[in-house]
Amino acid sequence: MGFLARILESKPLQHPLLKKYTALVSEDLSATYSRAIQKWLLVAPIIGIVTGLIIAGITVLILRVIWGTILPLYLKHHWMIIPGLLVGFIITGLIMQFCTSDPDEHSTEEIIRSYHEHQGDIDTRSFWWKLLAAVTTVGSGGSAALEGPSIYGGGAIGSWLWVKLRRFARLETRDRRLMLISGAAAGMAAVFRAPLTGIVFALEMPYKDDLAHEALLPSLIASVVAYATLVAIVGAEPLFGFSGSTTFRAEDVFWSALLGGGIGLIAIVFDITFRRVRTFVVQSRVPHTYKLIAGGLGTGICGLIFVSIYNNGLIPIGPNYEAVRYVLSSPYPSGVLIVFAVLKLAATICSLGSGGVSAMFVPLLLTGGCIGSAFAQTLLHSTAIDLYAAVGMASFIAAGYKTPLTAVVFVAETTGGHSFIIPSLIGAAVAYAISGEASVSGDQHLHEVAKIAELSNLSVRDVMQRQVVSIQANSSVRDFANAVAQHHNHTHYPVYNKSDVVGLVSASDLGRVAPDKWDTTKIGTLANRHFTKVTEDCDLTEALRLLVREGGDQLLLVCRDHGAEISGLLTKTDILRAVGNAPAAAAMPEPSIRGHLT
Repeated sequence: MGFLARILESKPLQHPLLKKYTALVSEDLSATYSRAIQKWLLVAPIIGIVTGLIIAGITVLILRVIWGTILPLYLKHHWMIIPGLLVGFIITGLIMQFCTSDPDEHSTEEIIRSYHEHQGDIDTRSFWWKLLAAVTTVGSGGSAALEGPSIYGGGAIGSWLWVKLRRFARLETRDRRLMLISGAAAGMAAVFRAPLTGIVFALEMPYKDDLAHEALLPSLIASVVAYATLVAIVGAEPLFGFSGSTTFRAEDVFWSALLGGGIGLIAIVFDITFRRVRTFVVQSRVPHTYKLIAGGLGTGICGLIFVSIYNNGLIPIGPNYEAVRYVLSSPYPSGVLIVFAVLKLAATICSLGSGGVSAMFVPLLLTGGCIGSAFAQTLLHSTAIDLYAAVGMASFIAAGYKTPLTAVVFVAETTGGHSFIIPSLIGAAVAYAISGEASVSGDQHLHEVAKIAELSNLSVRDVMQRQVVSIQANSSVRDFANAVAQHHNHTHYPVYNKSDVVGLVSASDLGRVAPDKWDTTKIGTLANRHFTKVTEDCDLTEALRLLVREGGDQLLLVCRDHGAEISGLLTKTDILRAVGNAPAAAAMPEPSIRGHLT
């Protein structure tokens, strides 16, 4: 824009007849590029290329090298299934337990949590370790697929590139969340060789009933570039193929709705069971590696049971891309499909509920396809098996992940035609509605908070409280009551362990300790370890989003830079106070008062 402005202001264009029109042109150009969206033409392709290259490497390593070698061994020598899975899951457990800061934070859930709670900031120090753990989980036969490491890898790359390109591309704080989602979209588009699916899934992923609308443009560009990068390396052949039905009948619409309703009910049971198991495992104090041993054993048993009964080339463990093709193209009996679906869901709970590193898009997709095929064969005696398989796939994805648009778009892209879109759309909509708020993700939120126009030019620095009153973690509850809570009327107080903030404590927490134990109980044991930090230059609308989100914080801790010393606090009251006085707040000079620490 600066270059264009200099051209318009040059002497040849200063003639009175031209000056009038150049001013209008300048005004129109300024309005056209008011959102500075042109920066994504540079940033988004970089995200797409880097993500595409890494996902291509992971795809080749897992599908062609590891699983391509292990699957024939499992099918030929059934006794190898359980030891093979145990070895893979033990390696996964050791990696996550000793090489990452939080073994329970990874894959799609980490991306969603970072989007909602950490402004798109991903701790990339464990990046390669988590990708390696995903390789050992999926490659050894865990009931998961490549979308987990792909979404996590792309999201982490987007977050990391924000740090590297921030000054060069003049990126804002809010852009990190957009780059996180764009990277996730690029990873999904590449791993499924379906760019539109990647875009829609990444936009739907953070919410149960909304879209991350602001990430549309960068996600679009990054997904297309990542897809092009991957197919240049591994080829453009679709992962799954549908063949047979090219049209649908009027009665298929009714049966699709009925199938969607049934799958919605099944999804409720699965979603709740998975979340219960996952919560129990996370809260368990057993070492992480032991959890994975139990998960690997359970997964192996599910696989061994099926191949011991049916020796037909199917096995309900591993990435299962080959199983999707078999289910779509081979007329398996309905009983085989139902048993396969049940054991696939059980294996998925064992693999991912125990802490395995990946996600369950393909397991849900495959289960829905099995149920849909069995429904068409047994109840309808229909020849359109692939149509109902597609409806079942879309329905289970919509109900399990709360991503109905992704489900339908995926079916449309993988079928290569439009004949399944309407039945799939109906089935997905019914399954989504029937399943209610149940979701396999515990971190998805409800709708995005609306932006307040008056705050658009303010940052946290303009309205935060600079008077910080805190307490050391080794102080007793009585010290806190007498020296802090009795003299300061604050809702929460930061708790320090020497110079590091470890949590928040409030006066109401005093009621959790019997008065006779106030002298021996340390404040650190009462501190709420879940808190959010923002920088002083954080956009105020972004800070408001963090405070009013579902289950949001009572206050935000403010630091001068990422990881720096706390310089202030921010509450919803501070922001509401600024709404009526936005211009004055924006012009307010920074006080020299630092505040005090207890």
